[in-house]
Amino acid sequence: METVVALNSLREAVDRLRERGPVALVPTMGALHEGHLALVREAKSRAASVVVSIFVNPTQFGVGEDLDAYPRQLAEDSRLLEVESVDLMWAPPVSEVYPDGFATTVSVAGVSEGLCGASRPGHFEGVATVVAKLFNQVRPDLAVFGEKDWQQLAVIRRMARDLDLTLPRAEAIYGLATVREADGLALSSRNRYLSAEDRARAAALPQAMREAIAAIEAGSAVAPTLAALEAHLLQAGFASVDYAELADADSLALLSELGERPARLLVAARIGGTRLIDNMAVSPRKA
Repeated sequence: METVVALNSLREAVDRLRERGPVALVPTMGALHEGHLALVREAKSRAASVVVSIFVNPTQFGVGEDLDAYPRQLAEDSRLLEVESVDLMWAPPVSEVYPDGFATTVSVAGVSEGLCGASRPGHFEGVATVVAKLFNQVRPDLAVFGEKDWQQLAVIRRMARDLDLTLPRAEAIYGLATVREADGLALSSRNRYLSAEDRARAAALPQAMREAIAAIEAGSAVAPTLAALEAHLLQAGFASVDYAELADADSLALLSELGERPARLLVAARIGGTRLIDNMAVSPRKA
């Protein structure tokens, strides 16, 4: 595996890879776990070469968030990617991504405005900007993201459509189902922040979500079902619930009742000092 930290070297390396066929990009912030490696394997199944970016993006962290504490383990990440036979690791310093005088941001209206966009102002501008830059830097034929951050995936796809991106096209931005622990908790680099006690309590999140989905699909009213989900989490030891919403799977418009289009249950909640997010599919009402 080749490791590159400078943009000129990256473009030369990707040009060499492209001679072998399509190039896939898996963008990450490092601290890799099995969820990330599943993305790598999906990318390998779709392309001749795989580039994995590792960059802790400062512009998507708000004031008081965990930028400084976010886990960084580049040597271990490199080892894991070597085992997966990744072709190239793009690990630039902040100065390479945001040079002196950097003054441009990408803002995606609509899908970015509620949910995490409401509770983390500026977050999705940072996400959209850095992903646009990664796409321009690597020029991949396709990219693979996890569905754990469903809103992020929606923002990136909307950006690709609106800006007429050709590498990758919006249709070539693939989402992979969330990888979960045995007790259902979605894998996340931030799970390592959890104490043993909080980690055990965190399993209440997927459990409460599955119960809420079963109730909604069975015809229960949405608002009281979501209120019961929040109460379940608080009783289980979560400190607060940022949101628990039923939304249209594509537009992320909030739903007060289940319709005939695919929907998603999205939740963000805090336990200890850690904010966890998750989402699950909700089957549409039969016509």
